[in-house]
Amino acid sequence: MSAAIERPRKVTTHVLSEMKMKGEKISMLTSYDYSMASIVDQAGIDVVLVGDSASNVMAGWETTLPITLDQMIYHGASVVRAVKTALVVVDLPFGSYQGNSREALHSSIRIMKETAADAIKLEGGLEIAESVKRIFSAGIPVMGHLGLTPQSIHKFGTYTVRARQEEEAKKLIEDAHFLEEAGCFGLVLEKIPAKLATQVASELKIPVIGIGAGNGVDGQVLVIHDMLGINQSFSPRFLRRYHNLFAEISGAVGNYIEDVKSGDFPNEREQY
Repeated sequence: MSAAIERPRKVTTHVLSEMKMKGEKISMLTSYDYSMASIVDQAGIDVVLVGDSASNVMAGWETTLPITLDQMIYHGASVVRAVKTALVVVDLPFGSYQGNSREALHSSIRIMKETAADAIKLEGGLEIAESVKRIFSAGIPVMGHLGLTPQSIHKFGTYTVRARQEEEAKKLIEDAHFLEEAGCFGLVLEKIPAKLATQVASELKIPVIGIGAGNGVDGQVLVIHDMLGINQSFSPRFLRRYHNLFAEISGAVGNYIEDVKSGDFPNEREQY
């Protein structure tokens, strides 16, 4: 009898907690469609984030604000159908939870029911306390997001590094502890000083994932279009490009156009 094939275990919120305890770094990338999510999952990523950054990289909007709950559900369901092992987290979009805890619960339930995702993510701290509590009342796993919060871009007016000043840094630490005490299984810290991020990660028992927050946190997340070099217009300091797919895809398309124009494609072996 042949031995059973050993498959990687499904990543859960408990697994992420174990990884933090062991000091094992957590890898996280965004995906928005079936094909890309399948590649990312098979490569062994720990967490797939269906980010509201789809508003930028998939729809071409300048900010994350325009994307709707229905659109996030569409992207989330597409990703979940592809993923076998990674934990799938879906962003609650702007306007689906702020200022209305009933709406927050309704939005979260829709995402969980209609996408079959593992968890939701939202931005903010004490100011969304009521929404966080209502979502937890339904047993829905929640990941927090502090620091640079893109859904609040019009409030801040800039994408510059957050929490450089003592007062804002103190509030971020307070918000981080609140989110942990409220029951969040993890936290994303975006574009804050590395020293502050390291402090937060050391004080919290839950995993802290950074994006532009240095190497002292428990893991890292990037937008896949950025790290693969598909998006060439975004080049912050924290971004490391692992490929230049823009050039490769452009070259392939150029070759295809040339072959079609010349009559070389399709050749005799490529027709019936």
